[in-house]
Amino acid sequence: MTSVQAPPSRVPFYLSALVAFHIAIIIASNYLVQLPISLLGYHSTWGAFSFPFIFLATDLTVRLIGKSPARRVITRAMLPALLASYVVGVLFHEGHFNGMAALGDFNSFVFRIALASFAAYVLGQLLDIQVFDRIRQKNRAWWLAPAAASVFGQALDTAAFFSIAFWRSIDPFMAANWQEIAVVDYVIKLAVSLLLFVPAYGVALAAVVRAMRRSSVPAVAVP
Repeated sequence: MTSVQAPPSRVPFYLSALVAFHIAIIIASNYLVQLPISLLGYHSTWGAFSFPFIFLATDLTVRLIGKSPARRVITRAMLPALLASYVVGVLFHEGHFNGMAALGDFNSFVFRIALASFAAYVLGQLLDIQVFDRIRQKNRAWWLAPAAASVFGQALDTAAFFSIAFWRSIDPFMAANWQEIAVVDYVIKLAVSLLLFVPAYGVALAAVVRAMRRSSVPAVAVP
């Protein structure tokens, strides 16, 4: 698929929007991962359906702006996301509002989730960027780079998150089931990414290309 690079004057705006988007998805996912669900008899969490949005945004960032700006998005988003995830996780622990007074006591369970999310986000996104950019430069099939990046990036993200957050957790259910939940979570995220978000990536990229061409932005071929 032929694409265009974003004009340099618009890059700061895109970076700010992407940082805000990443932080919002991380906060939402850290809240939703506290809410277990059962699918066909297997344990998982609602967070499996929200987090793949970040990989879609990251892959579009690499395609339209480049690998280095995509890494800057991660650098700018990770610490605010860690803090915001902890605050939101404490205030809405176990799915209900606990009041501002809850912030007065340190919640080690929520902090582990926020810390795990921090580590998993950085590791998974950096691997996603590397895999996506390497394949993008060597293969012109538009779908191959986002598909491969999702397979590897989400595998590392899922393994890091669940092992850090729930190994020997104080929550008996998560401590006993985190490995099963991690596998099911990965399968769900991968299915959502390959069946929904990779096609959505193609649609979004084509829409961006058309919009830039209508704006008479000089096209620069991106492999």
